[in-house]
Amino acid sequence: MRMPPPRATVWLVAVTAAAYLVASVSRLIDHAALYAGFVPARFGAIEWLPYAVPALLTPLTATLVHANLLHIAFNMMMLGFCGRYVEAPLGSRGLLVLYGVGAYGAALAQWAVDPASTEPMVGASGAVSAIVGAYSLLFGQRKVQDFGPIPGKLLHVLWLAAAWIGLQLLFGIANIGGAPGGIAIAAHIGGFLAGLALARPLLLWRYRGA
Repeated sequence: MRMPPPRATVWLVAVTAAAYLVASVSRLIDHAALYAGFVPARFGAIEWLPYAVPALLTPLTATLVHANLLHIAFNMMMLGFCGRYVEAPLGSRGLLVLYGVGAYGAALAQWAVDPASTEPMVGASGAVSAIVGAYSLLFGQRKVQDFGPIPGKLLHVLWLAAAWIGLQLLFGIANIGGAPGGIAIAAHIGGFLAGLALARPLLLWRYRGA
């Protein structure tokens, strides 16, 4: 069975790539991180830099800001691969909802572990983590044996989550991606959990009238 065109996935990749290209050509990547990145300490702060994006929108605008070419390339590769498959059952609207909620779930998790941090969190990794989480739940094959009371499918999901976060850690150690202060592990976990939580409800929402 042929999958429908992944319109939302292509749109997200194109918009994110265009935003990076503009910031890179304009040499404004550092400024973009400061003004459009997610900064936990902004919530509750009375004053902030002029022209900064409103704090409540920064979980979304942060997904458009990347540290360098390898950072955005890795995120868009994962978004393109997993997004294509996830969009097929969830539809374009479902994928966009998943991506947006994943971005906010990632930001919320990062804020929870360090609400006073002034380090900008940038990149689409948290939102992409939600797509990866949904992919692991919707397409995870039961190839892993049950381990005591833990079902094999859950172990498969946990292995994929660990692999995704592990790759992000390797990128952070190599200093080729993520926020200037390092990899936002809590954000990746928050996004992944959002994807796990929303995958089935969004699937039911799309086919509620079927």
